[in-house]
Amino acid sequence: MDMTQAEMNRVLGVGALLSSERDLNRLLDALLSCAMDLTNCDAGTLYLLEDDQLRFKLLRNRSLDLRQGGDGRDPDLPPVPLRKENVCALALLEDRTILVEDVRSCPDYDFSGPIRYDHLTGYRTRSMLVVPMHNRSGESIGVLQLINALDKDGQVCPFSEEMGLLLRSIASQAAITIQNVRYLDEIETLFHSFVRVMSAAIDERSHYNADHSRRMARCGEKFLDFLNARAEAAGEALPFPPAQREELLMCVWLHDVGKVITPLEVMDKAERLLPRQRDEIRHRIDRIRLQARLDCAQGKITPAELEERDREAQETWDRLRKISLGGFVTDEQAAWLGEVRARTYENALDGGVQSPWLMEDEYAMLSIRRGTLSPEERHVMEEHVEVTARLLSQIAFSKDLRRVPVWAAAHHELLNGSGYPHHLTADSIPREVRILTILDIFDALVADDRPYKPGMPVDRALTILKEMAEKEGKLDAELVALFTESRCWEQI
Repeated sequence: MDMTQAEMNRVLGVGALLSSERDLNRLLDALLSCAMDLTNCDAGTLYLLEDDQLRFKLLRNRSLDLRQGGDGRDPDLPPVPLRKENVCALALLEDRTILVEDVRSCPDYDFSGPIRYDHLTGYRTRSMLVVPMHNRSGESIGVLQLINALDKDGQVCPFSEEMGLLLRSIASQAAITIQNVRYLDEIETLFHSFVRVMSAAIDERSHYNADHSRRMARCGEKFLDFLNARAEAAGEALPFPPAQREELLMCVWLHDVGKVITPLEVMDKAERLLPRQRDEIRHRIDRIRLQARLDCAQGKITPAELEERDREAQETWDRLRKISLGGFVTDEQAAWLGEVRARTYENALDGGVQSPWLMEDEYAMLSIRRGTLSPEERHVMEEHVEVTARLLSQIAFSKDLRRVPVWAAAHHELLNGSGYPHHLTADSIPREVRILTILDIFDALVADDRPYKPGMPVDRALTILKEMAEKEGKLDAELVALFTESRCWEQI
């Protein structure tokens, strides 16, 4: 067989593609297109072996202008069973190339499928070339089926044996690449599954935080898609092509992995007071009320004074509990706490000495203005980002994911330098981290599974994001505006 220079270039081009292409759909499409061009045939089908059946992956017919598959969706045709009466199955089972001059005059195989298809479409299947795809280890990969070779006048003619040998060589090389791509896909799927399981395990250490990363990831996906669609509509380059999109979403899934070492008593702290402190105050209040009853019984105070002391003790406990349970501590509440701190009672259990209603450590906890964590506890909580950096730095991320450890560990950095752990400023915080921070803060604001506060209405959360961007300089104002415009949280 004499090959033209164009045909040789085509074969060499496929060889180069097979050594570099990692997208299975593009790989299969290029393989079938090359085979059809080299044989100058009218139609072709590519099958892959899955679950002991040959499944249609690509279907091309030039005279019918038909293209199915190659876009992530398989042709809507039933799979071919692995039985020897099916010519494609036989070629794969016996690992041999099969040439058929005319399917209607060949009694060796079951061509009822192609003939039935001809009746439905008005097409006429005549010559056929079937090439199996096996890798070097002998593993069955799939089958390449070509239909109706055309001569120089455009008339249907038989496929040549020489062309069968050439395609067999190409198919063997393609089988190796296809298997390698599948292996890579399986490894990538396994890695992503592990990341999601690890992320879920971290979140579910605390029932207050069970879905945080998952919600962020889903919201992030929609936001990145919004940014890409917006750029595409404007005729601009995509800000987040597939590899970069995956890298940022990987950061979302892994940003809190450092919480694996955060003590649950800190991560799950639902109120300002520690359980021990709460119980001690409760017992102290009970002792104060009991002492008042003893004083009344001994005639030291009147029943009316007893009632007043009892009411005062109960109201004090109720207000302390309300303050402990979260929310912002107002100036009025802070002043009242100072008054309670200064009060004493006669402690009969300690020889009648005057003891404070509030101990210093209790007062310090109750005086926390925002949230439930003391400065020491907040430091313990903030350490999770540094642990995230250390843990992720030990993972051999691929080149496309190489920035995940740095970005994931920077999600609490703020543009004005007030974030942590390194107090980075705008010049050192990339766009991806800025988006990650917005996603994290938004979910923290609207989430209704946090121990220290109820979920916030979306409009209020967006107002806070805007204030953090425009008034405080902590967030990227342009990204906050785009996030608000996207309404991405409504799509999950």
